[in-house]
Amino acid sequence: MLSEQEKQQIEAKVQHYPNKRALCLEALKIVQEHRGWVTDEGIADVAEALQLTPAELEGMATFYNMIFRKPVGKHVILLCDSVSCWIMGYERLREHLTTRLGIGLGETSADQRFTLLPNVCLGACDHAPVMMIDNAHYQDLDPGKIDEIIAMYRQEDIAR
Repeated sequence: MLSEQEKQQIEAKVQHYPNKRALCLEALKIVQEHRGWVTDEGIADVAEALQLTPAELEGMATFYNMIFRKPVGKHVILLCDSVSCWIMGYERLREHLTTRLGIGLGETSADQRFTLLPNVCLGACDHAPVMMIDNAHYQDLDPGKIDEIIAMYRQEDIAR
């Protein structure tokens, strides 16, 4: 069942769309924001609210790579693996990140802080290699810069 806050946020968005069906991606994002990821129950809840079938909504959820259908860490790292990023050092950065975090692509760190996922393109080819953590973009990366960024997130988590 959708929480009152989820319902209110979804209803606030309805006026910006031609119909409820068009709202499905935004509704999934709202549920994910509150729950951390979109469970099967979350799919059913949103489907009921938008008068869709769970199968219709599942198709959208599995197509869009920013909807997480399994638990993720507190921070999701999307590492761009486009051609531009490959040319500019993707493999070296992937190896550095997996070593630094102690995880492989598609995995979450033991402390549940970071999930590392590949991403086809983050739209900053002129500043490759790039990654995104949560909603923040980082570009012109090298191992030292990555270490600083990861340390910043760890420090922020400790401060909270």
